[in-house]
Amino acid sequence: MKAKKYRIYYSFLNKLAKELTSFYFKKISKRFSVTNKHKGKGYDPVTSSDKAFEKFIRSKISKKFPDHQIIGEEFGHKKSNSDYSWVIDPIDGTRSYVIGNPTWSNLISLNYKGHPIMGLANFPMLNKYYLNFNDNISYVFENGKKRRIKVSKKIPFSQIKVSGAFHGWLSFKKQMKIPKILKLMRFKCPDSLSYALLAEGKVDIVIQCANKIWDIHPIIPIVKAAGATISTWDNKDAVFAGNILVSNNISNHKKILKLLKPALK
Repeated sequence: MKAKKYRIYYSFLNKLAKELTSFYFKKISKRFSVTNKHKGKGYDPVTSSDKAFEKFIRSKISKKFPDHQIIGEEFGHKKSNSDYSWVIDPIDGTRSYVIGNPTWSNLISLNYKGHPIMGLANFPMLNKYYLNFNDNISYVFENGKKRRIKVSKKIPFSQIKVSGAFHGWLSFKKQMKIPKILKLMRFKCPDSLSYALLAEGKVDIVIQCANKIWDIHPIIPIVKAAGATISTWDNKDAVFAGNILVSNNISNHKKILKLLKPALK
C-alpha cells in the first residue's frame, strides 16, 4: 500500500483512539448490563458496553469509508466489493471489563484482501494505545506522548520472559505434555496487553489459545512492525487465528514451537 494511504488510515485510527476513550468516560463508564452468550455450559460474557462500543466504531468507519467491509464480534459482517475490511473487537477482555480490571481494550484492524495491514489496541483505563504507522514502525501513545516501540530481539532463550494463557482451551492432560512451557510461563497474561508489552520489549514470548480473528488481527500489524515473529502453534499464518505464539526473535520462536508441539497431538 502506498505511503499516502497509510497516512490516511493512520490518522483516522489515531483520532479514533482518542474518541473511543472519550466515549467511554463520557457515555458508558458508569453502568452496564452483562449477559452470557453460552446457553448451556460455559461462560462467554457480553456487556451492553461491548455493543455500544461496536456501534460507535462502525458508525465512524461507515461515515469515513462507506464502501469498506466491516467485521465485528457483536454485529457480524457488513459485506461489500471493497478489498478493504475492518475487523473489530469492541472490548477485548470482557471478563476484565466486568470486574473492573483495567487491561481490557478496543481492538481494530484494517485488512487489505484479508491481510491485516494496520492495527489499533486502545486501553481507555490505562490512558494509552498502540498503533502501527506502516510495516516497520509501531508506536505507543501514553499520557499525550508518542514513542516508537521495538521488541527486545537480543534477549536469548535462557533469559526470556514468557506470558501465557490457555483460556480454558488446553486440557490438563495436554498441559502435562508441555511441562517446560508451563515452567517458563512466569508472567501474567493480561488480555491483549500481553502482546502490546511484547511489542514494547517488556515481554519476550506470548502464548495464547483460542484467539478469534478480532482478537488477533489488530495485534498482527502492531507486533510485526515492532519486529516480532508471530504464527499459530503449528507455525501457520496468524491470520487464521486460533492458538497464537508471538516471539521477540525467530530463534526463540522456533524453540517455543518445538516445545509446544506435543500439545497439538
